[in-house]
Amino acid sequence: MAARDVAVKKLFEEIREFPDFPQKGVNFRDLFSLLKSPDLLKSVMELLIEDAKSFGTKIDIVVGLDSRGFLMGPSVAMSLDAGFVPVRKGGKLPGDKISHEFEKEYGKDIFEIQNDSIKPGQNVLIIDDLIATGGSMLAACELVRKLGGNLIGCQLLIELTTLKGVERVTKVFKGIPFKVLS
Repeated sequence: MAARDVAVKKLFEEIREFPDFPQKGVNFRDLFSLLKSPDLLKSVMELLIEDAKSFGTKIDIVVGLDSRGFLMGPSVAMSLDAGFVPVRKGGKLPGDKISHEFEKEYGKDIFEIQNDSIKPGQNVLIIDDLIATGGSMLAACELVRKLGGNLIGCQLLIELTTLKGVERVTKVFKGIPFKVLS
């Protein structure tokens, strides 16, 4: 087994799962166990940075999704000499913004981004911890598109493959590459 595969396997052994959270039928993957260990945190960030650099294009902006994308996104952005932009849940951002409503595996939600956070033509990488049905990632991709950003790719720690979120997003945003650690 390659060194990278061993590192990824070790990381995923540490992720805790909480059944029926936040509601019955949902199995919540708790990534905070990776953050409290300096060694695991360093490994996660090194793998994410390695993957981000492998897109092969200069990234101008890293977009992190509310809220766990905020934990990884700024460090990835710094390593790429890029800016960081948050996509927040509705009502959390000041100033002029655009929004997009979406469906997730257990209800509806709204994402927002400030109007001036991405300039037309800027190369954008979206980062989040996990993709399930793809609703939040689709919303983020749509917000980047509305602002004129050039979506380079999407980066995740975990894909819940049975829910086909990556497949759903790539059907709408054809050709968008994903880098997933799991």
